[in-house]
Amino acid sequence: MNYEQDMTIDVDALDVMWAGQGNLALRYAKHITQLKNKTAKLEEQKKTKRSELVLEANENPMELLNKKTPNAGDIEAYYRTNEEYKEIVKRLLVAQEESEYAELALQEIAWTRKKALEHLVILHGQQYFAGPSVPRDLSKEWAQHERQKNVDAGVGSKMRRRKA
Repeated sequence: MNYEQDMTIDVDALDVMWAGQGNLALRYAKHITQLKNKTAKLEEQKKTKRSELVLEANENPMELLNKKTPNAGDIEAYYRTNEEYKEIVKRLLVAQEESEYAELALQEIAWTRKKALEHLVILHGQQYFAGPSVPRDLSKEWAQHERQKNVDAGVGSKMRRRKA
C-alpha cells in the first residue's frame, strides 16, 4: 500500500480517478482487516507468553527469582524483562501503529479524496480547467492506469521489509 500515491488525484483524469475510487476504498478496508487480525494474533501471543513466564516463575521461584515466595512485582519484572516477551511487545506496537495509520488513510480516501473528487468534477463541469480538448478513450486510459498500478505494486512488493 502506498498511502501518499493513493491519495493523489490526477486532475487530467477525473473520470479514471472516479472509476477507481470504490475499489481503492475496498482495498484499504481489506488491508485494515488484515492488520487488525495481525494485531489480535500478536496480542494473544503476548498474553500466552506472559502466562507461560508467570507459571514458570511460580514453579521455580528460587531458581529464577532468588526468592522462596515472590510477590507480584517480582513476577512482573521477570516476564517483562524476558527477551522473547519484549520482542513480541515490540512487534505488537509496530503492528498497532501500522493499523492506526492505515485506518487514517482509509478515512482520508473514503472521505477527503472522495470529497475532493466531487469538487473537482464540479469545477470541471463549470469549465474551470477549460482548454483545448481531445476526446478520451476511457477504457484505454483505465487499462493503462491499471497496468501502471500493477507495475508500481510489483516494484513496491520487492521493497518490503524483511522479517527478522
